[in-house]
Amino acid sequence: MSKVRIEAFSDAVIAVAITLLALDLHVPTAGGSGLAHKLGTQWPNYAAYVVSFVTIGIIWINHHAMLRRLVSVDHTVLILNLILLLTIGVIPFSTALMARYLTASQGENLAAVVYGGSLLLMAMSFLALQRHLLLRKTHLLEEHLTTTMRRAVLRRNAAGVLPYVLATAGGIVTPYLTLAICAAIAVFYALPATTSDA
Repeated sequence: MSKVRIEAFSDAVIAVAITLLALDLHVPTAGGSGLAHKLGTQWPNYAAYVVSFVTIGIIWINHHAMLRRLVSVDHTVLILNLILLLTIGVIPFSTALMARYLTASQGENLAAVVYGGSLLLMAMSFLALQRHLLLRKTHLLEEHLTTTMRRAVLRRNAAGVLPYVLATAGGIVTPYLTLAICAAIAVFYALPATTSDA
């Protein structure tokens, strides 16, 4: 099966997810306290938005790099890709939940666990898709990648899983820890990879 349709569909889902993130950014109503104060009280929305936007953006870049290596896809690739898109589609919800409860007096820990968990599931789904292609279905690859190169790509993908586990567990302690770890992971993956593909 051609990879063109999976690429177009994936781009559409990712574009919708990244657009939905902005829906939680609200223009303050006029009157009452000053605009600067009202904007300042919405800082959790801005922080969660930036972390999630960068995270989804990096997934889009890495997804593009993954598809660029392929000649065609099989049924398992389609299913694994759908699971990945499912996890990406949940991120706007978990981001809004995190932003809403970050400074709340109750529910903030569960919101952080849900947020970290959604990013953990996304990372695990992407890693499963990469493992399928780079270890089990190398005949689907357009260009020859040495075993060393394939393992380097997988190591970089796998590097985010444990930190996301810590971010999810950290939500039990404080949601700020979850947000900080997720932001650090986003920065790590925003840096150029040492291999030619992410």
